[in-house]
Amino acid sequence: MSILPIIDAATPELQDIYKDLHAHPEIGFTETRTAGVVADKLRALGVDEVHTGIAKTGVVAVIKGKGDGPRRIGVRADMDALPIHEETNLPYASKTPGIMHACGHDSHTTMLLGAAAHLVKTRDFDGTAVLIFQPAEEGLGGAREMLAEGLLDRFPCDELFGMHNSPNGAPGKVDICKGKAMAGAAFFDIKIQGRGSHAAMPQFSRDPVVIGSALVGQLQSIVSRNVAPLDTCVLSVTQIHAGAAYNVVPDTAELSGTIRYFKDSVYETAASRMTELCDGMAKAYGVEITADLRNVFDVLINDDALSDAYLEAAADIVGADNISDQAEPATGSEDFADMLKVVPGAYCRIGHLGTMPLHNPNFTIDMDMLPIGASIMARIIERRMPLTA
Repeated sequence: MSILPIIDAATPELQDIYKDLHAHPEIGFTETRTAGVVADKLRALGVDEVHTGIAKTGVVAVIKGKGDGPRRIGVRADMDALPIHEETNLPYASKTPGIMHACGHDSHTTMLLGAAAHLVKTRDFDGTAVLIFQPAEEGLGGAREMLAEGLLDRFPCDELFGMHNSPNGAPGKVDICKGKAMAGAAFFDIKIQGRGSHAAMPQFSRDPVVIGSALVGQLQSIVSRNVAPLDTCVLSVTQIHAGAAYNVVPDTAELSGTIRYFKDSVYETAASRMTELCDGMAKAYGVEITADLRNVFDVLINDDALSDAYLEAAADIVGADNISDQAEPATGSEDFADMLKVVPGAYCRIGHLGTMPLHNPNFTIDMDMLPIGASIMARIIERRMPLTA
């Protein structure tokens, strides 16, 4: 392992930053404290520019290299937490009930701060580094909001790179899936407006619970009977809400969930069939059913050449034996995809000793990952904008 010396020396401070961010998690678009910590650290490091308030709580730092070349390379980290109550019992566990960094965005933020520490002191690159600290990645549209507010107009980049921790028990392993790497995603909410009654006299009702239960089964037929077997599609109903009493058939029931896909045509098929099934069930049972579907993540596509470049930068830090371009596509989603639709780039995964899955109340990271990830982030800047003799 060849951690960059400045980052290696800063590891104790990076661990302190990580623990502080972990103990004070914030949901998307409310990362006020987190953004304040990030901005203060960047200013203390002496970066050339610090811009705040982008998409409410986003932060962008600009660092100029020794050379004044025109190229600009961006590296992005996300900052938000999840509405999950932490159960790790760590000494630096979340102090906010019901909110936890269960996806490791606190580590991503910390690693990008570590990269900033190296880049601002060495400036061994020809061009400009743009460090993007993004809010609201967890399904709230933080990337889209930053783009809508002119992120890449104000801070144009030739290439963009991102990174996510991987709790695979394989510390220092860096992998990339070239091409379509992470699924696009839509969320849906379905409302069934039935007719309530006394539970002892259900003949007077149009029971939305029964209708909703039948609809859940019908929705599963979309993947098994409408999507080609060699195409990937996931449709999961994740919420059912109805009723508040033992002896009342409720008026309404609501279903919510997600669709994941790698082809827009697959999503269009799934969305169309969902609407048709809802309309058909409404007619069959004599009720009103409305379906609200909304795309929240695009398919994340890694540029082949920039994936290779990213792995070469990672190999400088972790060694050639610890990199791979054979990662499988993931049905999870990532809104960095929205940025990669505008600017080419790549998104890698970095392994660590933690093995509890993401979005789990017992999720932990291995802090030894912090200087590794920070060094890779800094190295990709240096490699993509090398100083010439």
